[in-house]
Amino acid sequence: MKIKLLFDSTCLFPLLSCDDRVNEIPKNIDHLVYTAPSLEEGINEIESLLGIKPVLGGRHPNFGTHNALLSLGESTYLEVMAPDLDLPVPKKGRLLNNAYNHKPKLTTWVLREEQIENMYSEALEKGLKLGKVDSGKREEPDGTILAWKLTDPYAFPLDGTVPFLISWGDTPHPAKAVPKAGELVEFEIQHPNPDKVREGLKNLGVNIKITKAEKPKIRAKIKTEKGIVILE
Repeated sequence: MKIKLLFDSTCLFPLLSCDDRVNEIPKNIDHLVYTAPSLEEGINEIESLLGIKPVLGGRHPNFGTHNALLSLGESTYLEVMAPDLDLPVPKKGRLLNNAYNHKPKLTTWVLREEQIENMYSEALEKGLKLGKVDSGKREEPDGTILAWKLTDPYAFPLDGTVPFLISWGDTPHPAKAVPKAGELVEFEIQHPNPDKVREGLKNLGVNIKITKAEKPKIRAKIKTEKGIVILE
């Protein structure tokens, strides 16, 4: 019996093709950001797709936004984000402001990195500008304040296809406190310049499927009780 080894100069794992490797989902995907013109519209859209209604998360005074959440696993979640018109517009504008002029969609994503300052510095040395590490916070509906560290999400590298980084520190992870909608089983990025995106992600230790497309797009396949659902 002959065993065929799948091998080429860029893939060093016998019996595992490079296509298989890039379809693996990074274990440190923290959350996916799904934007909508209003939080109500975003919640309704996700409920119709996934079969579970996102629960209100809270408000982001520093960003002029608010959100609702659903779990996608032990330490991954889906964040529905929209402008909070009751909050003043920050000096930089509302976070992801341009996205709110379009129909609901996956706009960007976030990697969890406990050594966030080190990763930021290493990426910067390699030419990847993530934006400086700062503190963020969110007010829960009950008044509780959740705090974290993150690279500047306003940086929005490569149209949001390169993620920003977050470290929760001692704050309990949000995925543990909200209903579970399903499991993230596949993740793909599309971009007019896939090689540039690939290089940026490589600097973060991420190797996922990236394909060439006319416009940037993030595509996630989620396994739910209703079956497979694709968000993009």
